[in-house]
Amino acid sequence: MGIKSFQGARRQQANAADDTPLKVSDYMTRNLITFTPDQTIESVMQSLIKHRISGGPVVNEKNELIGIISEGDCIKQISESRYYNMPMQDKTIEKHMATNIETIDGNMNIFDAANKFLNAKRRRFPIVEKGKLVGQISQKDVLKAAMTLKGRNWWK
Repeated sequence: MGIKSFQGARRQQANAADDTPLKVSDYMTRNLITFTPDQTIESVMQSLIKHRISGGPVVNEKNELIGIISEGDCIKQISESRYYNMPMQDKTIEKHMATNIETIDGNMNIFDAANKFLNAKRRRFPIVEKGKLVGQISQKDVLKAAMTLKGRNWWK
């Protein structure tokens, strides 16, 4: 009786994983709800509630990313308007959105993106190509990717 080698089966599995999508662009959301800097805080809050999202990219008329607005930004404005007893119905998001935006390359490996989420403590990263917003990857998208790839070799 001899020792049986299963190296052949491992090689087959590795080859099967070669065509497995592992890039951010394979899992990012392309059909985004975006905002403009001249939108009011109230209209953004209504949109966040209606679409059940926690924030979104702010773009100009050329679809260039200029900021991100989040629930936290809106809550901060609610708190400040109440503290100073100032109505907020006419306030736009331009001064309240985050403008120091970190993006991710669509060609980045999905697991490198997961690591970037851990280090940056962000909930979403926009993807920009040639200056235009093309998509967004969220932590939930990374979880979906991991579930799709479950049971496969994850190194590349």
